[in-house]
Amino acid sequence: ARTCLAMPNTLNGKVAWITGGGSGIGLSGGIELAKAGAHVVISGRSRETLSASEKQLKAAGSGESIALDVADQGEVSRAAQAILKRHGHIDILINSAGINSPKRNFRNVSLDTWNQIVAVNLSGMFYCCHAVLPGMRERKDGLIINISSWAGRYASTLTGPGYNATKHAVVALTESINMEECANGIRATSILPGEVATPILEKRPVPPTPEVRARMLQAEDLGRTILFV
Repeated sequence: ARTCLAMPNTLNGKVAWITGGGSGIGLSGGIELAKAGAHVVISGRSRETLSASEKQLKAAGSGESIALDVADQGEVSRAAQAILKRHGHIDILINSAGINSPKRNFRNVSLDTWNQIVAVNLSGMFYCCHAVLPGMRERKDGLIINISSWAGRYASTLTGPGYNATKHAVVALTESINMEECANGIRATSILPGEVATPILEKRPVPPTPEVRARMLQAEDLGRTILFV
C-alpha cells in the first residue's frame, strides 16, 4: 500500500488548495500531494510560517503559499480568485484550518472565543467550499477533504463545546456536499483523526509531554491518509 501511495506523477495537472497548510496535517498533506505531482497552494495566517513551509513544499514538488484568514469571507474569495486566475482550476480543496483555545469549557469559555472557533472551524470551511464548488460543478469533477476530528463523532470535555460542535458540523456539511453535488462528479470526505501530534496541542490547558506526543498519530500519518483519499 505504501508503494502505491508513493508513486509520483499520479496527480499531474491537478491543483490542490490547502487551508491551514502552514503546519501539521495540512502541510503534511500538501507535501504528499506535491510528491504525487499536484501543484499545491497552501494558505494560513502566518506569513513567516508559510514562508518556511513553502520551501518544504517546493522541495517535494510544485507549490506556493497565500497568506489568508479563512474566517474572513472576503479574503477567502480573493484567494480563490487568485488561484483560479493563475492556474485556471482548483481540483482538490483540503480544509485543514482549525483552532481551539485553552479556555474552552463552559466554565471558562468566552463569547469571543466561541465566535472565533466557529468562524474558523465552520464558517471558514464553508467559505472555501462555496468558493470552489462553482468551478468544480462546471468541470464535473472535484474533491473536497474536510479535516474533522474524533470529536466530530464523540464529544468530550477535553475538546470543549466549541470544538465538539464545529467538528460535528464539519461532518454534516461534508455529507451535504455529497448529497447535493454527487451528480456533478464532486465527492467530499471527512477525516476524523484521534489525537495527532500537531501544534494545536499547545492550546490545551495542559499540553501533552513529548513522550505522550510520540505515541500519538503523527502529521505524516494524516498526510498519507489525505493522499490515499
